[in-house]
Amino acid sequence: MASKEGRNMRDPLIQKSSRKNESLWMVYLSTFVAVCGSYVFGCGVGFSSPTQDAIREDLSLSLAEYSVFGSILTFGAMIGAITSGPLSDLLGRKGAMRLSSAICAAGWLAIYLAKGAEALDIGRLATGFGMGVFSYVVPVFISEIAPKNLRGALATLNQVMICGGASVSFIIGTFLTWRALALTGLVPCAILLFGLHLIPESPRWLAKTGHEKDFEVALQKLRGNDADISEEAAEIKEYIETLDRLPKVKFLDLFQRRYLRSVIVLVLG
Repeated sequence: MASKEGRNMRDPLIQKSSRKNESLWMVYLSTFVAVCGSYVFGCGVGFSSPTQDAIREDLSLSLAEYSVFGSILTFGAMIGAITSGPLSDLLGRKGAMRLSSAICAAGWLAIYLAKGAEALDIGRLATGFGMGVFSYVVPVFISEIAPKNLRGALATLNQVMICGGASVSFIIGTFLTWRALALTGLVPCAILLFGLHLIPESPRWLAKTGHEKDFEVALQKLRGNDADISEEAAEIKEYIETLDRLPKVKFLDLFQRRYLRSVIVLVLG
């Protein structure tokens, strides 16, 4: 009798947990699509090491020319990181990921088709730019779509996929030709570009830009059709209103004397 009563009490809890997991499938799908950008980041980092000898031999590059090819990635990433904030605010989180994925794909194609150092460098620079944008917009997008109890766990997938992409490139680069390895970088770009059509935009960005109806639709899709989003929607709106009341800060403001010491410490740290 007691066993039967205990089972009857557990059944509603199990059903509730099951419904909650089913309602979050869009959050998981959106996270998977976004971290394809993180994987592209890893592919770019891991490309140059296993391909050095083959590229230098095929294209008759000097060590200095290959060094430029290897290091110019970070210059592109720096530019991408600096512009990622304004781009994601202007185009939306999905728009920024779409743009960076297209640029990365163009970069990988340029590397694949390269006949000399110039095309290699252009492709590598483009790939680096896309990586720089991904480094900002992917974790921001995940943090804005995930519920509070999953936010930390899902955000860690960004780093997991970066490391995974680099590791896979290192490993398969020992078996594939360097041109074939460049083509593998197109795969996560293609998945990301296709997947963006299946997932909603960040509700927080939609609320911030005044897309009230789209904001509620996106949040409902992420939380499930049966979920009550009124409390979370009100919380997001209140947060956006608080942000709007804060004074606007420009990038150059970081270099004011009162902030300069903190910036230097953070950069060097």
